[in-house]
Amino acid sequence: MTGPPLLALRGISKRFGAVQALKDVELEVHRGEVVALLGDNGAGKSTLIRVIAGVDPADKGVIEWEGRAVQIRTPQAAQHLGIATVYQNLALCDGLDVAENLFLGRERRFPGTLGRLFRLMDKGSMRREARRQLDGLGIRVPDVRAPVASLSAGQRQTVAISRALLGAPKVVLLDEPTAALGLQQAGHVLDLVDELREHGVGVILISHNMGDVKAVADRAAVLRLGANNGLFHVPTTPQDRIISSIIGAESNP
Repeated sequence: MTGPPLLALRGISKRFGAVQALKDVELEVHRGEVVALLGDNGAGKSTLIRVIAGVDPADKGVIEWEGRAVQIRTPQAAQHLGIATVYQNLALCDGLDVAENLFLGRERRFPGTLGRLFRLMDKGSMRREARRQLDGLGIRVPDVRAPVASLSAGQRQTVAISRALLGAPKVVLLDEPTAALGLQQAGHVLDLVDELREHGVGVILISHNMGDVKAVADRAAVLRLGANNGLFHVPTTPQDRIISSIIGAESNP
């Protein structure tokens, strides 16, 4: 791939007390690329995501953004750069409707006195923008006024991803986005990942589902015991070789 990666991790290490969670991890993500982040339980995948998202800053190493070294020590710093994260628990509010969830924390208010003094939300504007966003991504949600509690698990997942995309991020981190979904619902989420790639967004996808990885990932980076244990070109690498790297039967530093 030409040009510097959107995001590059160089020698990232993270310790929690006596536990070395990450050790000298390397990872790159380019524009329009889906990188699957794989590993057994305890391999360090979620810790690495939290490092990138600014939740648990690295103890050592360098993070590069579009070819320059940056500091990501808070979630706000990650968002400012253009990094969005969708965690496995989704963090949606069941009592709010779809549009309100999309704009949670960045609500639009009426201009002038109504917005400034009375802090009235411009729900019409939010609903129109929510509809435009969902339609543009091909997300099937019939009514943006519907409470999130009434949606299927697949629809909830796509709403969470859509919320992350409102700020037009350049890199999206997805933590097990299809883990609790049926085949059809998972297919909708994977279609959305393909849409992100087509729009030039870099995606880091944590998944235990090798079918999902084979369906959408360009490369797979394997972590084992907090360290790199393989980097594979997914379309041309046999699945059993990637699995061998995950379980430690094969070492590919």
